[in-house]
Amino acid sequence: RAAQARFGAVMCCCGPCAMYRRSALTLLLDQYEAQFFRGKPSDFGEDRHLTILMLKAGFRTEYVPDAIAATVVPHSLGPYLRQQLRWARSTFRDTFLALRLLPELDGYLTLDVIGQNLGPFLLAVSTLAALAQLVIGGSIPWWTGLTIAAMTMVRCSVAAIRARDLRFIGFSLHTPINIFLLLPLKAYA
Repeated sequence: RAAQARFGAVMCCCGPCAMYRRSALTLLLDQYEAQFFRGKPSDFGEDRHLTILMLKAGFRTEYVPDAIAATVVPHSLGPYLRQQLRWARSTFRDTFLALRLLPELDGYLTLDVIGQNLGPFLLAVSTLAALAQLVIGGSIPWWTGLTIAAMTMVRCSVAAIRARDLRFIGFSLHTPINIFLLLPLKAYA
């Protein structure tokens, strides 16, 4: 979110940390309360949905790094996975809404939104190719690891360079969690 804010818009203002002008919220309340996806009522990912509605209406979304908020976070694997499943569904659903906004926003935000959706797919293909090679040939070729590392570093480096903040490179440490835990969950979502 800090990287996205450097380029003009936070694409998801997290529920417990978000604040909105009352006048903006009132204007969008009917759309927000009547969320549907594929013809069915939808109540997951309300924070991402509201953020996209705000951006579509022409409002700005910002990140405040020194803001402090209290929230409840999962303390065990089961609740964490349920949270990640809701978030994955929300990301997929609201990406369709966000696609129309992207031409008006900074190119980095386009890269980030596409990366959030295409990145897991490419990571899954690389991982499945590695597993297939392990089963067929008994080893994983070096280029598979290099491909995964390169995909990770490109995304993190672009954010670090554009934001002029090297701490965004640290997000690359999330890749093993992504491969072994979140990719199967996203496929299910």
